[in-house]
Amino acid sequence: MRPTAELSREHQAILKMIGILGAMAGRLEAGAAVAPDDLERAVDFIRVFADKCHHAKEEDLLFPAMEKAGIPRERGPIGVMLADHVAGRARVAAMAEAIPAIRAGVPEAAASFAAAARGYGELLTGHIFKEDRVLYPMADARLTAEQQKTLEAGFAEVERTIVGQGRHEEYHRLLERLEKSYLG
Repeated sequence: MRPTAELSREHQAILKMIGILGAMAGRLEAGAAVAPDDLERAVDFIRVFADKCHHAKEEDLLFPAMEKAGIPRERGPIGVMLADHVAGRARVAAMAEAIPAIRAGVPEAAASFAAAARGYGELLTGHIFKEDRVLYPMADARLTAEQQKTLEAGFAEVERTIVGQGRHEEYHRLLERLEKSYLG
């Protein structure tokens, strides 16, 4: 499988979590309870699956390979994607910060979590579209077969060393459970 195809497949899981976060935000905005443990697991999914795994593959491996192939970082598509990653991390941090206050019953915390979750969803939905439709085809057109193989090996190493054995599957089970609970 091409490295960009692997990344696009991971996007589908991230989009599923964005849908779950949207449903959680809707419940919180309506004044309904959402289990704080579920909120924490959703944030953990984003921090590990989306950021430590997926974004690490992009930031540490794909983007540098694209730069070597002549695609500019500054004032180019890679720079835009990196800025989106930073903005997404800020929204995830805001979600995480709201959870202890939600546990304590602070009413404003639910609104804070919901706003950050919606902002993250809007940002990442557009971000994923740009990567799948523009950036990844650009990479596929410019990267040699040898570079693609190097990326494949690097992606496997990220899975082993950063994410950990079996963790990917755990996150997919979490998605299934949260999907049943929040998206019916």
